[in-house]
Amino acid sequence: MRKTKVPDVVKTKLRPYLKTALDNKITDAIVIKTSAVFTAPWVRIKCLFGCPGFGETLCCPPHTPTPDEMRKILDSYTYGILLHLHWTKNYRIANKFNDILVYLERMIFLDGYYKAWALGSGPCDRCKTCNIDGTCRNADKARPSMEGCGIDVFKTAREQGLPINVVQNHGAERDLYGLVLVE
Repeated sequence: MRKTKVPDVVKTKLRPYLKTALDNKITDAIVIKTSAVFTAPWVRIKCLFGCPGFGETLCCPPHTPTPDEMRKILDSYTYGILLHLHWTKNYRIANKFNDILVYLERMIFLDGYYKAWALGSGPCDRCKTCNIDGTCRNADKARPSMEGCGIDVFKTAREQGLPINVVQNHGAERDLYGLVLVE
């Protein structure tokens, strides 16, 4: 495991947001350095050859940052709040999870962290049909997924000591991850 040391003063400043996440039924919320977020070109290929949502929304590749672009974005931040939700039943929980991420992003932004930005989990399904040739109709709520931006969620989570496993069927337990970048 390659946990990076986050100064106590940073943890203290971000503690209210961790508490808000946990109060909203998030399983884990931890402050990490953005250098501990891993990107890889193969992640985007898994979207291209494996996800039926590829190219279907503005929050999915090829409309999202490439892994190289995402690495540059991550490097323009120092810290992020990694959020984990373990769930067993309700498949629609992903939208609620992503809503919490956007809520935290806004809360953090309004507290003066003007660069706050969230990355969610899974494909966006906020609209019945995405306005793929125009602008997002739900830009205030829609965020690209970590994996859609080339982030290796498995390695990032495991390096922080958090659980994540391959989902083998639709009824299996799952672990969702999101990231709120903070500077």
